Amino acid sequence: MSTVSLGGAVIAKQETNINSDIRAREVRVIDDEGEMLGVLSIEAALAAAAERGLDLVEVAPNSVPPACRIMDYGKYKYQASKRAAEAKKKTARVEIKEVKMRPKTEEHDYQYKLKNARKFLLEGNKVKLTIMFRGREVTHPEFGRKILLRVAEEVKDIAQPESFPSMSGRFMTMMISPLKK
Repeated sequence: MSTVSLGGAVIAKQETNINSDIRAREVRVIDDEGEMLGVLSIEAALAAAAERGLDLVEVAPNSVPPACRIMDYGKYKYQASKRAAEAKKKTARVEIKEVKMRPKTEEHDYQYKLKNARKFLLEGNKVKLTIMFRGREVTHPEFGRKILLRVAEEVKDIAQPESFPSMSGRFMTMMISPLKK
């Protein structure tokens, strides 16, 4: 086992011992077809692996005696990386989509923006609703708050508010996220 320093934190990295890196005197050996060969000396186990043209890989180093498997280590690592990539591909990625409006947004434009917000939510993404104030519009934030709360009310069947309307400068924002299924 070696250690890697990452941004001040020390992380232990587990390495698999193969062939001559195995330090035990005796090992429990499983051959390439899954058959138990029994407890052998390290020399006999290495000879059995060499006879098959494969590697001796320590799979359970903490057992007594350590368990080793005869396998093609390069192929094993390749398949493990493929499995890890496939698992990573299947993880859900949640994006934050933004829908921008103004306090004086007309009804047709409002319905169009609402339709987009619903579409984003149904795809599983979070939606950041933003009201942009210009000029003197900023003196009446209640108009923007009214629009944001209306959107939250109209999508409550598929989403819930994550944060309530808040002002930051000339923008009022609110986050809504899809309901958990």
